[in-house]
Amino acid sequence: MAFNIALLDIIACPLCKGRLKLDKEQQRLICTFDRLSYPVKQDIPVLLATESTELSADEAEQWRS
Repeated sequence: MAFNIALLDIIACPLCKGRLKLDKEQQRLICTFDRLSYPVKQDIPVLLATESTELSADEAEQWRS
């Protein structure tokens, strides 16, 4: 079973409550406002601030478009 992309309409960044984008290649959810990524483990999003990683400026800019 793969991550259900319909969840992107329901879930939000736990910090800013903004929309998240799915990075299918690296199995993570991206918050462009906070420049953070959240892992998707076994098709389940881990939306914990302690599990997030900061995006580089280049990565953040790539996801803004």
